[in-house]
Amino acid sequence: MANLKEVRTRIASVSSTQQITSAMKMVSAAKFRRAQMAILGMRPYAAQLESIIASINVDDGVTTPFHFERSEKHVLLIVVTSNKGLCGGFNANVIKQASARVDYYRQQQCPHLSLITIGKKATEVFSKQEGLVEESHDELLDNATFDQVHALSDLIMQRFVQRQYDKVEVIYNQFKNSITQVLTTEQFLPIQPTRLPQSQSAKSSVNNDFIYEPNKQEILRNLVPFMLHTQFYRIILDSLAAEHGARMSAMQSATDNANELLKELRLTYNKARQAAITNEIIEIVSGSEALKG
Repeated sequence: MANLKEVRTRIASVSSTQQITSAMKMVSAAKFRRAQMAILGMRPYAAQLESIIASINVDDGVTTPFHFERSEKHVLLIVVTSNKGLCGGFNANVIKQASARVDYYRQQQCPHLSLITIGKKATEVFSKQEGLVEESHDELLDNATFDQVHALSDLIMQRFVQRQYDKVEVIYNQFKNSITQVLTTEQFLPIQPTRLPQSQSAKSSVNNDFIYEPNKQEILRNLVPFMLHTQFYRIILDSLAAEHGARMSAMQSATDNANELLKELRLTYNKARQAAITNEIIEIVSGSEALKG
Protein backbone atom coordinates (compact mmCIF):
# COMPACT_ATOMS: atom_id res chain seq x y z
CA MET A 1 0.00 0.00 0.00
CA ALA A 2 1.27 3.49 -0.90
CA ASN A 3 2.80 5.62 1.82
CA LEU A 4 0.29 8.21 3.08
CA LYS A 5 2.81 11.04 3.04
CA GLU A 6 3.81 10.30 -0.57
CA VAL A 7 0.18 10.25 -1.70
CA ARG A 8 -0.56 13.55 0.08
CA THR A 9 2.46 15.12 -1.64
CA ARG A 10 1.27 13.91 -5.05
CA ILE A 11 -2.26 15.19 -4.40
CA ALA A 12 -0.89 18.63 -3.52
CA SER A 13 1.33 18.65 -6.62
CA VAL A 14 -1.44 17.62 -9.03
CA SER A 15 -3.87 20.07 -7.44
CA SER A 16 -1.35 22.90 -7.95
CA THR A 17 -0.86 21.87 -11.59
CA GLN A 18 -4.62 21.76 -12.09
CA GLN A 19 -4.97 25.34 -10.86
CA ILE A 20 -2.25 26.50 -13.28
CA THR A 21 -3.73 24.73 -16.32
CA SER A 22 -7.22 26.00 -15.46
CA ALA A 23 -5.94 29.59 -15.23
CA MET A 24 -4.05 29.21 -18.51
CA LYS A 25 -7.19 27.89 -20.18
CA MET A 26 -9.13 30.97 -19.07
CA VAL A 27 -6.39 33.31 -20.38
CA SER A 28 -6.26 31.45 -23.69
CA ALA A 29 -10.06 31.57 -23.96
CA ALA A 30 -10.03 35.36 -23.65
CA LYS A 31 -7.26 35.69 -26.27
CA PHE A 32 -8.99 33.15 -28.49
CA ARG A 33 -12.23 35.12 -28.59
CA ARG A 34 -10.38 38.26 -29.73
CA ALA A 35 -8.35 36.36 -32.32
CA GLN A 36 -11.46 34.54 -33.57
CA MET A 37 -13.36 37.79 -34.07
CA ALA A 38 -10.37 39.27 -35.93
CA ILE A 39 -9.98 36.39 -38.41
CA LEU A 40 -13.72 35.89 -38.99
CA GLY A 41 -14.04 39.60 -39.71
CA MET A 42 -11.04 39.53 -42.05
CA ARG A 43 -11.90 36.50 -44.19
CA PRO A 44 -14.93 37.90 -46.08
CA TYR A 45 -12.99 41.06 -46.93
CA ALA A 46 -9.96 39.11 -48.21
CA ALA A 47 -12.16 36.70 -50.17
CA GLN A 48 -14.11 39.54 -51.81
CA LEU A 49 -10.89 41.32 -52.76
CA GLU A 50 -9.53 38.17 -54.42
CA SER A 51 -12.86 37.72 -56.23
CA ILE A 52 -12.69 41.27 -57.61
CA ILE A 53 -9.16 40.74 -58.92
CA ALA A 54 -10.15 37.39 -60.42
CA SER A 55 -13.02 39.09 -62.30
CA ILE A 56 -10.63 41.75 -63.67
CA ASN A 57 -7.85 39.40 -64.71
CA VAL A 58 -9.73 37.83 -67.62
CA ASP A 59 -7.52 38.55 -70.63
CA ASP A 60 -4.16 37.00 -71.43
CA GLY A 61 -1.37 39.46 -70.83
CA VAL A 62 -3.16 41.41 -68.10
CA THR A 63 -0.70 40.66 -65.32
CA THR A 64 1.61 42.27 -62.77
CA PRO A 65 5.22 41.47 -61.78
CA PHE A 66 3.78 39.26 -59.05
CA HIS A 67 2.26 36.88 -61.62
CA PHE A 68 5.49 35.91 -63.39
CA GLU A 69 6.54 32.29 -62.94
CA ARG A 70 10.25 31.55 -63.17
CA SER A 71 12.48 28.53 -62.78
CA GLU A 72 12.72 27.76 -59.07
CA LYS A 73 16.34 28.67 -58.41
CA HIS A 74 15.67 30.44 -55.11
CA VAL A 75 12.73 29.26 -53.00
CA LEU A 76 11.66 30.98 -49.78
CA LEU A 77 9.64 29.13 -47.14
CA ILE A 78 7.85 31.25 -44.52
CA VAL A 79 7.22 29.11 -41.43
CA VAL A 80 4.63 30.43 -38.96
CA THR A 81 4.51 28.86 -35.49
CA SER A 82 4.02 30.37 -32.02
CA ASN A 83 6.36 31.99 -29.52
CA LYS A 84 5.14 29.77 -26.67
CA GLY A 85 4.44 26.10 -26.17
CA LEU A 86 1.73 24.18 -24.30
CA CYS A 87 -0.55 24.12 -27.36
CA GLY A 88 -0.61 20.45 -28.28
CA GLY A 89 0.70 19.52 -31.72
CA PHE A 90 0.26 23.05 -33.08
CA ASN A 91 3.99 23.76 -33.52
CA ALA A 92 5.15 20.19 -34.12
CA ASN A 93 2.83 19.79 -37.13
CA VAL A 94 4.07 22.99 -38.80
CA ILE A 95 7.73 22.14 -38.14
CA LYS A 96 7.25 18.62 -39.50
CA GLN A 97 5.60 19.95 -42.67
CA ALA A 98 8.30 22.63 -43.12
CA SER A 99 11.02 19.99 -42.72
CA ALA A 100 9.28 17.87 -45.38
CA ARG A 101 9.22 20.86 -47.78
CA VAL A 102 12.91 21.55 -47.10
CA ASP A 103 13.72 17.91 -47.89
CA TYR A 104 11.57 18.07 -51.04
CA TYR A 105 13.34 21.10 -52.48
CA ARG A 106 16.73 19.67 -51.60
CA GLN A 107 15.81 16.51 -53.47
CA GLN A 108 14.82 18.73 -56.40
CA GLN A 109 18.34 20.17 -56.14
CA CYS A 110 17.08 23.72 -55.63
CA PRO A 111 20.23 25.92 -55.77
CA HIS A 112 19.08 28.36 -53.06
CA LEU A 113 16.62 27.50 -50.30
CA SER A 114 15.99 29.81 -47.36
CA LEU A 115 13.50 30.27 -44.52
CA ILE A 116 11.89 33.21 -42.82
CA THR A 117 10.57 32.10 -39.45
CA ILE A 118 7.74 33.77 -37.58
CA GLY A 119 7.53 32.29 -34.08
CA LYS A 120 10.27 31.27 -31.64
CA LYS A 121 9.44 27.57 -31.89
CA ALA A 122 10.31 27.46 -35.60
CA THR A 123 13.35 29.69 -35.07
CA GLU A 124 14.74 27.39 -32.36
CA VAL A 125 14.45 24.32 -34.59
CA PHE A 126 15.62 25.60 -37.97
CA SER A 127 18.36 27.94 -36.73
CA LYS A 128 20.32 24.78 -35.87
CA GLN A 129 20.75 24.20 -39.61
CA GLU A 130 23.46 26.64 -40.59
CA GLY A 131 22.57 29.07 -43.35
CA LEU A 132 18.94 27.96 -43.67
CA VAL A 133 17.15 30.70 -41.70
CA GLU A 134 17.48 34.00 -43.53
CA GLU A 135 15.49 36.11 -41.06
CA SER A 136 13.37 35.69 -37.93
CA HIS A 137 10.41 37.89 -37.09
CA ASP A 138 9.25 36.38 -33.79
CA GLU A 139 8.22 39.80 -32.46
CA LEU A 140 5.51 40.02 -35.11
CA LEU A 141 3.22 37.73 -33.09
CA ASP A 142 3.36 39.89 -29.96
CA ASN A 143 1.47 42.74 -31.63
CA ALA A 144 0.31 41.64 -35.08
CA THR A 145 -0.95 44.92 -36.50
CA PHE A 146 -1.57 45.41 -40.21
CA ASP A 147 1.26 47.96 -40.44
CA GLN A 148 3.83 45.57 -38.98
CA VAL A 149 2.72 42.68 -41.16
CA HIS A 150 2.58 45.03 -44.17
CA ALA A 151 6.27 45.93 -43.68
CA LEU A 152 7.35 42.28 -43.84
CA SER A 153 5.08 41.31 -46.75
CA ASP A 154 6.23 44.40 -48.66
CA LEU A 155 9.87 43.38 -48.17
CA ILE A 156 9.16 39.86 -49.46
CA MET A 157 7.26 41.22 -52.47
CA GLN A 158 10.07 43.62 -53.37
CA ARG A 159 12.62 40.81 -53.23
CA PHE A 160 10.41 38.69 -55.49
CA VAL A 161 10.16 41.49 -58.06
CA GLN A 162 13.95 41.96 -57.85
CA ARG A 163 14.35 38.20 -58.57
CA GLN A 164 15.88 37.43 -55.18
CA TYR A 165 13.09 34.86 -54.79
CA ASP A 166 11.49 32.80 -57.54
CA LYS A 167 8.84 31.19 -55.37
CA VAL A 168 7.46 31.91 -51.90
CA GLU A 169 5.46 29.43 -49.83
CA VAL A 170 3.87 29.92 -46.41
CA ILE A 171 3.42 27.01 -43.98
CA TYR A 172 1.00 27.65 -41.14
CA ASN A 173 -2.05 26.38 -39.25
CA GLN A 174 -5.32 27.66 -40.63
CA PHE A 175 -8.05 28.29 -38.08
CA LYS A 176 -11.20 26.18 -38.45
CA ASN A 177 -12.62 26.12 -34.93
CA SER A 178 -11.41 25.99 -31.32
CA ILE A 179 -10.61 22.27 -31.63
CA THR A 180 -9.48 21.92 -35.25
CA GLN A 181 -6.56 23.55 -37.05
CA VAL A 182 -5.84 22.82 -40.71
CA LEU A 183 -2.15 22.47 -41.57
CA THR A 184 -1.72 24.51 -44.75
CA THR A 185 1.06 25.03 -47.29
CA GLU A 186 0.07 28.02 -49.41
CA GLN A 187 1.87 29.53 -52.38
CA PHE A 188 2.22 33.26 -51.75
CA LEU A 189 4.23 34.21 -54.84
CA PRO A 190 3.94 34.05 -57.78
CA ILE A 191 0.17 34.55 -57.79
CA GLN A 192 -1.65 31.47 -59.02
CA PRO A 193 -4.71 31.83 -61.26
CA THR A 194 -7.86 31.98 -59.14
CA ARG A 195 -10.22 29.09 -59.86
CA LEU A 196 -13.75 30.16 -59.01
CA PRO A 197 -16.58 27.68 -58.47
CA GLN A 198 -18.77 27.06 -61.54
CA SER A 199 -21.67 29.10 -60.15
CA GLN A 200 -19.38 32.09 -59.57
CA SER A 201 -17.66 31.61 -62.94
CA ALA A 202 -21.02 31.68 -64.73
CA LYS A 203 -22.08 34.76 -62.80
CA SER A 204 -18.72 36.41 -63.55
CA SER A 205 -18.99 35.74 -67.30
CA VAL A 206 -22.41 37.40 -67.39
CA ASN A 207 -21.28 40.50 -65.49
CA ASN A 208 -17.88 40.94 -67.10
CA ASP A 209 -18.84 43.66 -69.57
CA PHE A 210 -17.29 46.46 -67.52
CA ILE A 211 -15.63 49.69 -68.52
CA TYR A 212 -12.31 49.95 -66.69
CA GLU A 213 -10.84 53.36 -65.87
CA PRO A 214 -8.05 54.03 -66.50
CA ASN A 215 -7.47 50.39 -67.65
CA LYS A 216 -7.23 46.83 -66.33
CA GLN A 217 -3.45 46.93 -66.09
CA GLU A 218 -3.48 50.05 -63.91
CA ILE A 219 -6.24 48.69 -61.68
CA LEU A 220 -4.38 45.42 -61.19
CA ARG A 221 -1.12 47.25 -60.51
CA ASN A 222 -2.79 48.96 -57.56
CA LEU A 223 -5.07 46.19 -56.32
CA VAL A 224 -2.76 43.16 -56.48
CA PRO A 225 -0.12 44.45 -54.00
CA PHE A 226 -2.88 45.41 -51.57
CA MET A 227 -4.44 41.96 -51.98
CA LEU A 228 -1.10 40.30 -51.21
CA HIS A 229 -0.64 42.43 -48.07
CA THR A 230 -4.17 41.51 -47.01
CA GLN A 231 -3.56 37.83 -47.72
CA PHE A 232 -0.38 37.81 -45.62
CA TYR A 233 -2.15 39.57 -42.75
CA ARG A 234 -4.97 37.02 -42.97
CA ILE A 235 -2.40 34.19 -42.68
CA ILE A 236 -0.95 35.70 -39.47
CA LEU A 237 -4.44 36.17 -37.98
CA ASP A 238 -5.34 32.60 -38.96
CA SER A 239 -2.26 31.26 -37.19
CA LEU A 240 -2.89 33.33 -34.04
CA ALA A 241 -6.52 32.18 -33.77
CA ALA A 242 -5.47 28.57 -34.36
CA GLU A 243 -2.73 28.88 -31.71
CA HIS A 244 -5.03 30.21 -28.99
CA GLY A 245 -7.67 27.62 -29.86
CA ALA A 246 -5.08 24.82 -29.68
CA ARG A 247 -3.72 26.08 -26.35
CA MET A 248 -7.21 26.43 -24.89
CA SER A 249 -8.02 22.84 -25.91
CA ALA A 250 -4.69 21.55 -24.59
CA MET A 251 -5.17 23.26 -21.22
CA GLN A 252 -8.73 21.96 -21.00
CA SER A 253 -7.46 18.41 -21.62
CA ALA A 254 -4.70 18.90 -19.05
CA THR A 255 -7.22 20.16 -16.47
CA ASP A 256 -9.54 17.20 -17.15
CA ASN A 257 -6.64 14.75 -16.82
CA ALA A 258 -5.63 16.37 -13.53
CA ASN A 259 -9.20 15.93 -12.25
CA GLU A 260 -9.14 12.23 -13.13
CA LEU A 261 -5.73 11.77 -11.53
CA LEU A 262 -6.90 13.55 -8.36
CA LYS A 263 -9.87 11.17 -8.09
CA GLU A 264 -7.55 8.17 -8.35
CA LEU A 265 -5.06 9.60 -5.85
CA ARG A 266 -7.78 10.46 -3.32
CA LEU A 267 -9.18 6.94 -3.64
CA THR A 268 -5.70 5.50 -3.12
CA TYR A 269 -5.19 7.81 -0.13
CA ASN A 270 -8.49 6.76 1.48
CA LYS A 271 -7.69 3.05 0.96
CA ALA A 272 -4.23 3.50 2.47
CA ARG A 273 -5.67 5.46 5.40
CA GLN A 274 -8.33 2.79 6.04
CA ALA A 275 -5.70 0.05 5.90
CA ALA A 276 -3.50 1.94 8.38
CA ILE A 277 -6.45 2.42 10.78
CA THR A 278 -7.39 -1.28 10.46
CA ASN A 279 -3.82 -2.34 11.25
CA GLU A 280 -3.76 -0.09 14.32
CA ILE A 281 -7.06 -1.57 15.56
CA ILE A 282 -5.73 -5.09 15.03
CA GLU A 283 -2.57 -4.26 16.94
CA ILE A 284 -4.57 -2.76 19.84
CA VAL A 285 -6.94 -5.76 20.00
CA SER A 286 -4.03 -8.20 19.76
CA GLY A 287 -2.21 -6.40 22.57
CA SER A 288 -5.34 -6.40 24.71
CA GLU A 289 -5.88 -10.13 24.16
CA ALA A 290 -2.26 -10.81 24.99
CA LEU A 291 -2.60 -8.95 28.30
CA LYS A 292 -5.71 -10.94 29.17
CA GLY A 293 -3.91 -14.21 28.50
